[in-house]
Amino acid sequence: MEHAITIQSDDVELAATLHYPTNQSGAAQVDCQRWPLIIICHGFIGSRIGVDRLFVKAAREFSSQGYLVLRFDYGGCGESTGDYGAGGLDVLIEQTRSVIDYASTIDCVDLSRVILVGHSLGGAAAVLTAARDNRVKTLVLWSAVAHPHNDIVRIVSKSEYEKLPIGGAIDHHGYVLTSKFFDSLSQHQPFEQLRKFNGDVFVIHGTADDTIPVDYAPLYQKMFWMRSEGQCELELVYQADHTYSTTGSAKELFEKTGNWLAFIQKQKKDWNDWTI
Repeated sequence: MEHAITIQSDDVELAATLHYPTNQSGAAQVDCQRWPLIIICHGFIGSRIGVDRLFVKAAREFSSQGYLVLRFDYGGCGESTGDYGAGGLDVLIEQTRSVIDYASTIDCVDLSRVILVGHSLGGAAAVLTAARDNRVKTLVLWSAVAHPHNDIVRIVSKSEYEKLPIGGAIDHHGYVLTSKFFDSLSQHQPFEQLRKFNGDVFVIHGTADDTIPVDYAPLYQKMFWMRSEGQCELELVYQADHTYSTTGSAKELFEKTGNWLAFIQKQKKDWNDWTI
């Protein structure tokens, strides 16, 4: 069961889709058992659909495994209102927290199992959100950006970025990106903030990614390992591009992610049973 919803974040209306678990019996649905929640954060000038419907496929796959899944469009993207290029990572973080605010009011959500899945720039936004919001318990990073300013400048192209006037804006595929947008990117460093998050992390990256370097994945793992709490596991999807565009790479992405999440949940349950 899927529902189109709207989430308010300041003066912006975020378009979103909520997927209920599809592996539940009628009795379980009536009793409204507590479900783990996955929130999907899309990347730079993306949408909740994703390239080749990546996030639609992911949401349906995870909902079939018993997760409540919420995918949404950042302001100015997809069907949301607002202007994407007017803000920056500050705005993405606040909008992600607004989505968590909304999700936390859903009766059937298990607040001890709130998972952020972030792809590309959404991965950086997820890290930065988790670093300041303790409602996030688990992080999953798909081909995550590590150096927001440099990575987005490379995507836009350095020659285009150099045309950006002070206090002005440039056009990129119909998105007006302001100097404030780029300034915000430069002010946030995921590697410096991630130690504030003490939950478990899964990092996965395609080896044929020519948009965001696969070398970021082991760097993320190394930095997460330096924390005093929380696990971090790394997986690679061989020959996968940035958006896991082949059927095989998308399937492997979902399988590796689902298996890790199931392992973490079982581990925590076993630990809780043992401590009781």
